[in-house]
Amino acid sequence: MAEKKISYEAARDELAEVVSQLEGGQATLEESLALWERGEALAKICQEWLDGAKAKLTAARPTVEEN
Repeated sequence: MAEKKISYEAARDELAEVVSQLEGGQATLEESLALWERGEALAKICQEWLDGAKAKLTAARPTVEEN
């Protein structure tokens, strides 16, 4: 991740704000494009957090042979 790591919650909240601004329709084309790009980056950060959590859960879950 190129940007310093932010929490899932912070990325999610900022993403919600970006979506709200885009839905508001008040931004110029340039502003809308910048918001869209930021939203894409935030969505990627959220997905990385979720993928990491899923990997940890999968690793912690006992395999069928262990039961």
